[in-house]
Amino acid sequence: MAKELVGEITHYFNKIGVAVVALKAPLAIGDKITVESSEGKVLEQTVESMQIEHKTIEHAETGMEVGLKVNGKVHAGNKVYKITDE
Repeated sequence: MAKELVGEITHYFNKIGVAVVALKAPLAIGDKITVESSEGKVLEQTVESMQIEHKTIEHAETGMEVGLKVNGKVHAGNKVYKITDE
């Protein structure tokens, strides 16, 4: 199992459980991700919902900022990694 840095959280909306992620690599629905702080892993999940400006998308490219539904509390500055089977 390998991991690749795909972005960084810039904001977290606690009431709706959505993180804004500035992407440094492409990300798609179905990708497995882990969110980590400087202290270690915060959460691990599969990407199930992703939006740009309130429109649901299936895939996002490098340089985009996306809203990502997360299964736990995260913080601005946390790093987002895609988990691969390599």
